[in-house]
Amino acid sequence: MDPRYSAQDVVRCALCRDAVAPLYCNVCHTHLCKDCVEKHFSDKSKVHTVVPLEQFLSTDFESKREVLRRDLQELEKYIFPKYQESAAIIKTQKTDQLKHSQKLTSELNKQGEALHREIHTIIQRKQAEIDEMNAQHLAAIEKQEDETNKALHEIKQVIQDLKSLLDTSDVGLVSKYRSRIAEFRKLPNKLKISLPNLLPQKINREKLLKQIGSFIPLSIETEEQGYTVLSPGAESSPPARPLLDVPRLITDIPTGYRDLYNLSCLSDEEIWTSGRNEIMKLYNLKGELLKSVQTKSGNNPQDIAVTRSGGLVYTDLKDRSINLVSGTQIQTLITLRGWFPHGLCSTASGDLLVIMTSDDWKQTKVVRYSGSTEKQTIQYDDQGKPLYSSGPYTKYLSENRNSDICVADYDSVVVVSAAGNLRFRHTGPPSTPGESFRPRGITTDSQANILTSDMYKHRIHIIDQDGLFLRFLHNCGLQAPGGLCVDSRDYLFVAEVDTGKVKKLQYYK
Repeated sequence: MDPRYSAQDVVRCALCRDAVAPLYCNVCHTHLCKDCVEKHFSDKSKVHTVVPLEQFLSTDFESKREVLRRDLQELEKYIFPKYQESAAIIKTQKTDQLKHSQKLTSELNKQGEALHREIHTIIQRKQAEIDEMNAQHLAAIEKQEDETNKALHEIKQVIQDLKSLLDTSDVGLVSKYRSRIAEFRKLPNKLKISLPNLLPQKINREKLLKQIGSFIPLSIETEEQGYTVLSPGAESSPPARPLLDVPRLITDIPTGYRDLYNLSCLSDEEIWTSGRNEIMKLYNLKGELLKSVQTKSGNNPQDIAVTRSGGLVYTDLKDRSINLVSGTQIQTLITLRGWFPHGLCSTASGDLLVIMTSDDWKQTKVVRYSGSTEKQTIQYDDQGKPLYSSGPYTKYLSENRNSDICVADYDSVVVVSAAGNLRFRHTGPPSTPGESFRPRGITTDSQANILTSDMYKHRIHIIDQDGLFLRFLHNCGLQAPGGLCVDSRDYLFVAEVDTGKVKKLQYYK
């Protein structure tokens, strides 16, 4: 027997189960002794191949050695280096993660310091109010005090004079006396001072958290054999796209409007526009006029929007109507009573959202329509207070990709959920408190960011879906931006009110 096998490896015959088996059938994989070979061959169902066991073991040993050599080669040349590379990447990732965590902590501390500075500034301002009130009150008290002391001094003098007159027999002096009792009976007015009280407001933790900022959701990915497996839930939000430091002007289109107010994307290549006349115009990106439509009443359209099916809808403030342009036909969908329609938008579900004000300009509401049927009214918060400002101000709105309804109100952007619950108000970036903010046009993009134009400051605000201010678009030559819309590739179209131009901007990298 091959010396590589010990006595403990002795194999017995599979048939007689007694004798040592020096033979092996490669077909049946059976160990045999010499006496049982003939019996094994009696099974004619197979063509048996019986070889010496040592030969089989040697062949099997060499085949196993070949497997070992191939495994060793693959482990050394391919698998082990890949694991080494992965380990090095993990080490780098740990270092980078630590650095990024430290950077986040630093940014969070800076934001905290900024909030502390803002709070300190506000407290100083309130302290100045206290000092001013104190000075006013003290001046009033001191004036009253001076008048009272003066009267006391005069009364004392009169008392002394009276005593002197009573002791004298000089008729002339007594006859010159003039009584001042009526004057002194008019006692000094009692000074009433209403001392101010501080009415501390309950700290709104949710608003404070929004002021601090929010983190872009963590996304953990593993790569396996060329495809990516995302962590659960990662597909629900689009990957964050970085914003350009300086937006890039792609093209500008002159429209001929004296005042260009509104626009809406029919496609990535065609834009509907409207301004201060009764004509609505469709342009392509070359600036070619493709179509012109006059409003049914001859009035200026208040706002325009493109429906999911490609139709054009517009609001007519003067005759209180909402109209659909289809081909050469104009159909009045809705005529309001007691309300003026302002901005409108077409939703992902095919509904229309319209913001409107009452005849007396004291009420504002958003109404959802399915066709001409009113489905929902959004007007008050959960405490019964108006969500939107009153007054004769034009208001516009847009639906976000998370179904929030975003309204450009008189001095803020008001965002409510699809159910009409207030989510937040944006009144301008936290770095410029107290600065006037007059939003006009409003739109949203694929990242659920909200863009609104600040016409008088010639800039556009970008905030995220939770109200966090991201940045301005202002260093790209914008002049009096009004209406806004975003195409399917997140290119921004801006209506410049004063120049009558439509500008196409790239603002994502």
